[in-house]
Amino acid sequence: MSMPFYVAPEQQMKDRADYARKGIARGRSVVVLYYADGILFVAENRSQALHKVSEIYDRVAFAAVGRYNEFENLRQAGIRYADVRGYTYDRTDVTVRGLANMYAQVLGTIFSSGGDKPFEVEIVVAELGATPPQDQIYRLTYDGSVADEANFAVMGGSADAIAEVVSTGFRPGLGLNDAARLAVRALSSDGGQNAAPRELGVEALEVAVLDRTRGMPRKFRRIKGDRLAALLANGPEPADGAVDNAHD
Repeated sequence: MSMPFYVAPEQQMKDRADYARKGIARGRSVVVLYYADGILFVAENRSQALHKVSEIYDRVAFAAVGRYNEFENLRQAGIRYADVRGYTYDRTDVTVRGLANMYAQVLGTIFSSGGDKPFEVEIVVAELGATPPQDQIYRLTYDGSVADEANFAVMGGSADAIAEVVSTGFRPGLGLNDAARLAVRALSSDGGQNAAPRELGVEALEVAVLDRTRGMPRKFRRIKGDRLAALLANGPEPADGAVDNAHD
């Protein structure tokens, strides 16, 4: 009779973590940062149908990198969580902290399970507060770990190189134009300091904001096409009525 194959729990967790990190590293990065009037999301994404950035609820948004079908399942679960909580209690009871706790439990359970493979995803959930000090950004990794991010968050395979560029150029109170250009410059520098920056056109970007100045309960809106081109080319910040609406 053959002996069953044994793997130490520590080695099993290390192997699962390495597996998840390799999957995430294959994805293009996402930058999330505060600007003067809200929270900006910029992702390298050439697909017009598969979004990395989405609205969850009135003041809450979601961004992700990694395996699309897995983070899409998480996005949908977050929307269901928010809808049920907002309907059962009150819309103001839907908070990013509660959403982050839910995602942490789901990801942590899947990662520690001996049967299912870990999710190859990294996500950010952000909430727009009534005032800038109340804004929140949480980053969650494949194992359910949660980090409360200050100023900005970067996810994806080249996160370290991109974060270095963002940290150098970030300052509190950036305008939307400056924040967007900083994020795009950082994404194009994902090869590191010794590599030439890549050219990222409007067609290669997915950009959205949680906009505190928007005069309606839903603060999420996308910026794309000609309006995004104007934003990145030192043009005036697009008015709320001049950008694409919140719907995917």
